[in-house]
Amino acid sequence: MRKVELAAALSREGFNCAQAVIGAYGPELGLSRDLAMGVAAGFGGGLGRTAGVCGAVSGAVMALGLRHGARAGADTDTKERAYALTKEFLARFTARHGTVRCRELLGVDIGTPEGLARARAEGMFKTLCPDFIRTAAELLEEMLERGGEAVNG
Repeated sequence: MRKVELAAALSREGFNCAQAVIGAYGPELGLSRDLAMGVAAGFGGGLGRTAGVCGAVSGAVMALGLRHGARAGADTDTKERAYALTKEFLARFTARHGTVRCRELLGVDIGTPEGLARARAEGMFKTLCPDFIRTAAELLEEMLERGGEAVNG
């Protein structure tokens, strides 16, 4: 199963957007699925359901860090490359969806009881979020296959 499809399947199983993305990619990057799911648990709903940065975006950034992140504090070159790749990912996701912020992607603030109730009632997590997960996974897959060089970094 392609990683993009695995991310979609994990979402259908009930995992949040961040868990779906890092759960699909983490194991090939040295993070067990169990640990990936635990680490990403609080990133759903735009960071603890505050409607901030989309969980799928957060999961993808975690995966980029696993592949390209600095392992030593003094490794500034690697740190800068990871930042450049993250900026590229954010720009590419934004180009497709107009934003990386959950409240703007959904058109409702799920950080409020009223917004969350509306999102649930309208099935947004099942109708809108899968597209964001798919985009994040597709972009991540392209970037991981390309290697560690940022296009504009």
